[in-house]
Amino acid sequence: MQTPSRIDNVAHLDDLLSEPTPHAIDTLAKLDGDLILLGVGGKMGPTLARMARRASDQAGSKRRIIGAARFSDPRLEAHLQAHGVETIRCDLLHAGQLASLPEAPNVIAMFGMKFGSTGEEARTWAMNALLPARVCEKYRQSRIVAFSTGNVYGMAPITRGGSLETDILNGSGDYAMSCIGRERIYEYCSRTHAIPMALLRLNYATEMRYGVLVDIAQRVWAGQPVDVTTGCLNAIWQADANAAALSAFAHLSAPPTVLNIAGPEILSVRRVAEEFGARFGKSIQLAGAENGDAFLSNAQLAHRLFGYPRVGPAQMVTWIADWIAHGGETLGKPTHFETRDGKY
Repeated sequence: MQTPSRIDNVAHLDDLLSEPTPHAIDTLAKLDGDLILLGVGGKMGPTLARMARRASDQAGSKRRIIGAARFSDPRLEAHLQAHGVETIRCDLLHAGQLASLPEAPNVIAMFGMKFGSTGEEARTWAMNALLPARVCEKYRQSRIVAFSTGNVYGMAPITRGGSLETDILNGSGDYAMSCIGRERIYEYCSRTHAIPMALLRLNYATEMRYGVLVDIAQRVWAGQPVDVTTGCLNAIWQADANAAALSAFAHLSAPPTVLNIAGPEILSVRRVAEEFGARFGKSIQLAGAENGDAFLSNAQLAHRLFGYPRVGPAQMVTWIADWIAHGGETLGKPTHFETRDGKY
């Protein structure tokens, strides 16, 4: 990967976010059969689907890459089709529509509900815990890589260096608890039906249009206070998270392999805000006082398996600062990284 000094536009960004790693290419070269991505319409899905297409093509693997989602924005569907990804409109919670999806030996489960879960607790549990059971029944003969979240650990002392895959799960609030439920359902189905599986606890994917670093940058740019109550965080370049999801197909097991997906650094919210302030030529405002704990994940296991992320936090800050200063497009979807009570 050649690292550009700046990211010019959305097309350039999407191309970078869908560039596969050698490990991802090698994994798909050795993988038999088609790949379907369930919930491809989310923030990560489109570039992950494109990366799967590019990695398969570079590996010489003639497989179908299929993306299933509601596709409320038809432009996204057309975009994926233009890049060699087949699309199927599907409400995954509709049992008949789920049942009608094509069989595929390889599944990436990306669906889930986080933001807006407060006040929609029943739907949150349906998306995060009921739907995985239905997907496992539908694809009980397949291999499954399923996204989870580092929120299942709950807050951990910063001095520990991040939660490990072997830690006891202790999430609070309906979102985190439903995600623990999701993992328990996947584990049960994996054990019962001998489904090879991996669970990816992600913390937090970042690119130019959204992510924890973008949240901080936008507040500094707008002269708004940056909340440092949750004083530290993880961030990983979305392309590296995408590549980890594809590479995980080489490390499936029953019961599931569990992998933290995060950057290797623990980032200080205060220092990130100061860095953006320096780049923008703006003074920063801070709110709150740092606590001694945060949602932090130790991803050393994934780094040993897949290699370190290609893009580190310094490069992300450089790109994001330039993007924000030049009025680059954002999704308007804050991460609420400062939330400490589990209510999203």
